[in-house]
Amino acid sequence: MRDVAIISFAQTRHRREISDINEVEMLMPLMGEALAEAGIAKERVDFVCSASSDYLAGQPFSFVMSLDAFGPWPPISESHVDMDGAWALYEAWVKMQMGKTDIALVYAYGKSSPGNIRRVMSRQLDPYSLGPLWLDPVSMAAMQARLGLEAGAFTEKQMADVVAASRRHGAANPFAQLGGEFDAGALLAEPEFVSPLRKHDCPPVTDGAAVLILAAGDVARELSERPAWIRGIDHRIEAAALGVRDLTRSVSTEQAGARAGVADGPVDFAELHAPFAHQELILRSALGLADDVTVNPSGGALCANPIMTAGLIRFGEAATRIGRGDGDRAVAHATSGPCLQQNLVCVLEGE
Repeated sequence: MRDVAIISFAQTRHRREISDINEVEMLMPLMGEALAEAGIAKERVDFVCSASSDYLAGQPFSFVMSLDAFGPWPPISESHVDMDGAWALYEAWVKMQMGKTDIALVYAYGKSSPGNIRRVMSRQLDPYSLGPLWLDPVSMAAMQARLGLEAGAFTEKQMADVVAASRRHGAANPFAQLGGEFDAGALLAEPEFVSPLRKHDCPPVTDGAAVLILAAGDVARELSERPAWIRGIDHRIEAAALGVRDLTRSVSTEQAGARAGVADGPVDFAELHAPFAHQELILRSALGLADDVTVNPSGGALCANPIMTAGLIRFGEAATRIGRGDGDRAVAHATSGPCLQQNLVCVLEGE
C-alpha cells in the first residue's frame, strides 16, 4: 500500500447561518489557506475531489459551480461524491494508490440553513415504504436512542456526559459553533425534544466548508514537518431499512475499525462523527476505545454539524492534532445514512 498523509487542513468558522456569501466565496479563502499551509501553488495539485449535495444547494450539478473556487486551469483530473467529504477523501486516497497522483485536494461544503433540513434529509429514505412516513434524522435517532436505553446499552446520564464534554471541548475550538461549560445534571433537567432526545442531544443546524490536502510518500515528507499518515482506512455499509439491523450496535463500524487496524495499537484520541449524543457511545463501543481515550477534542458534530462536511472535518481535526504533536495515533470516523448506516474508519499516525 502506498503511503499517503494529510498535510494541510482549513475550515470555516461554522455558524447557524452564513447568508452573506455563497458556497464559492465560502471555499475560496479556505483553498488559499490549505495551499499556503502545504507550501504549494495550485499547479502542484494533481487531483481534486469534492463533496456536496444538490438538495442543499437547490440546483442540479451544483458542484460544477464550486470548481470556480479552485480554478483548475489548465484542467486537471476532478471528481465529485454526493456524500460527506470523508468519502471524497477516500476516493482521493484510492486514486493515489494507483500511483498517478502525488498531491490531491479534497473539499466539502454545505448550507443547512436555507430550508428545513429535517424534511430535506427525510428524502434519503426508501420512497415506497419509509418516505411517505416523513421520518427525519432526529425522529430516527430518537428511536435508536430509545432502543439503546431499553437494552441497557447506555444511560441518559452517559448521554448528558457526552454533551457536557463536547460543549467543553467546543469552547476551546475557535471554529466550533457551540461551546461552554455545562453540568450533566442541569442538562438532564431540560425538557425532551423528541423523546428521549433533548435538544442538546441533537446536532445544531450549521453552514460551513472544509478543505484538506493529501500527499504521497516523500512528497508528504518534503511538504510537512509532521504528516498525519493514513495507516489504515475502510468503509462498510449496512442495510438502509431500519427494521433489519440492530440499531443499538454499529456493525459496519466494528468491521471497518477492525479492517483499518484500530486495535493494532494504542489510540491517543478519536474524532468520531456522532451527530447525536448516544451515537458517540455506540461508536465508542464499536471501535473498542478505552475509557481514557479522549473523544472529539474539537467538540465534534454536537458543536458544529455542516452537512456533507462534518465527517471530513473529523479527519482534518485529527490530522491537525497529530501535526502539532498532541498525539501519535488517532482514529478518524465519518458516518452517512440513517442511524449510522454507513461508516468510514481511518487510523492516522505521526512519524
